[in-house]
Amino acid sequence: MLVRLLLCAAVATFAMTDIAAAQQNLPVVTQQTATIKRTPLQKFDVPGTNYETVIGMAEIVPNVNIGRHSHPGPESGFMLDGEMVLMVDGQPDKAVKSGESYQVPPGAIHDAKTGSNGAKVIATYVVEKGKPLASPAPQ
Repeated sequence: MLVRLLLCAAVATFAMTDIAAAQQNLPVVTQQTATIKRTPLQKFDVPGTNYETVIGMAEIVPNVNIGRHSHPGPESGFMLDGEMVLMVDGQPDKAVKSGESYQVPPGAIHDAKTGSNGAKVIATYVVEKGKPLASPAPQ
């Protein structure tokens, strides 16, 4: 339970740091906890909308759950290395291995558990400007 709370806090911190730095035109630094390292790669507006795209890399240690959370827009990802099981509420669990991709619908509560080698993922989020990138889900 404590690990899940810490991971959810890390997700929220990553999102808040990225947004605050972008608003001030500052470089965004990597966020790291004992179980996950998040590195923002790009952030750009979706032309003609009130949305932005955020791309980041997550490196997750072996055999952990990242914590139940949701995003205000869609998430898509590509597994660079390792593997995980993606658990989206209302959908069957999906194993994602190196070289495979996944999608999570907007607002869907989800979690992921890494395998014995951990996981390295590139994730893309499309979110409404001013909304947090991620929010912890109720337990």
